[in-house]
Amino acid sequence: MNIRVNLSRMKADLEELGRIGRDSGDGLTRPSFSRADLEARTWLKGRIEEAGLTYREDGAGNQFGRLEGAAGPAAKVVMAGSHLDTVPNGGMFDGAAGVAAALECLRTVREEGLRLRLPLEVASFTDEEGNLIGDFLGSRAFVGSLNRDLLEHGTTAFGRPLADILSGTPYTIETILAASGQAPAVEAFIELHIEQGPALETEGIPVGIVDNINGKHYRWCAFEGESGHSGTVPLELRRDAFLGLADFALRATRHVATRHYGSFVTIGKALVHPGAFSSIPRRADFSLEFRSSAPETMAALERELLEIAGAVASARRLKFASRLMDKTEPYHVPERLVEVLAGEADRLGFAHMPVTSGAGHDAQILSAVTDAAMIFIPSPDGISHAPGESLRWEDLEKGANLLLAALLRLAS
Repeated sequence: MNIRVNLSRMKADLEELGRIGRDSGDGLTRPSFSRADLEARTWLKGRIEEAGLTYREDGAGNQFGRLEGAAGPAAKVVMAGSHLDTVPNGGMFDGAAGVAAALECLRTVREEGLRLRLPLEVASFTDEEGNLIGDFLGSRAFVGSLNRDLLEHGTTAFGRPLADILSGTPYTIETILAASGQAPAVEAFIELHIEQGPALETEGIPVGIVDNINGKHYRWCAFEGESGHSGTVPLELRRDAFLGLADFALRATRHVATRHYGSFVTIGKALVHPGAFSSIPRRADFSLEFRSSAPETMAALERELLEIAGAVASARRLKFASRLMDKTEPYHVPERLVEVLAGEADRLGFAHMPVTSGAGHDAQILSAVTDAAMIFIPSPDGISHAPGESLRWEDLEKGANLLLAALLRLAS
């Protein structure tokens, strides 16, 4: 089949969506269930209905548009999509490009009058960015892997309980937990996304076919020592929690770089107490995140990094504590989907290359219930999660046409 998406229409959608949640820093701030997010949801619902698709929404706020297939409503669905929420002061393409591309694919199929064997659905999942309780709230609700205790007692990134943020919306913790019971059986899920890194841009390749998605392990940690006056306590007698954190950060980075090259460790947030001039830091709270594409490496990193932290604490006469906040397992994309995407890219004449996703995605979560795959298009300069995030429209057109070809093949 030689049908193509309408780039002008897809571009107009993204430009219109990119005005929703525009902030003073010239980026987008559209966390799930915020006023801007609710406006974006209304926008998407309107676009789905205008396209002649059947709209539905589950108890987690995940949005879907369906094009029925010849096999009937009980058949497994071939699904594509991503998310509309953003990080604070983020860009306009992370997630949104995947939703717009999936919507355009279904519009194109309907306009061409094609009646495929399996139904198609466009999906937009709630809170992929983790502004609420952990990452992937919507897709985890869809597959039934949420933790009730975390939803009920955890604190969101805004310092408020999830129930407070849900008040005034149609959603509750109970409706979110019930979302998996509303989910259809899924034959396959494909997510188009900007790469969020420089590999495709560096190589001059317009399409990346993801073969692995890294796992992520996220902990909240602390070194605790003893405070004192910065002008009176001798250096050799200090139990400085910040020095413990600094020592650990350097050792952990060196360890991962030399023992597990290609994996990642990051300390993205640190809070020092009492945090005052003339006071030796008594406590240093910090986030610890590590990522890898291999399950055995993830297990080794968990063990080894905590051992390094314990050694630092012992040497500096500190206490160390940590608790697990969130984790996802590495995901290897099934060969059948990699072959479908590579074969269709070759047929369309699109240069492509295999890529590993260092960032997590809804596709990784959907893999619990179906085969999932991803298409990457370049991020100019590798910029993402920032106002400077961008794409080239011709790359998006190629990625969307590849998505369309794959959906046609999988649903026929």
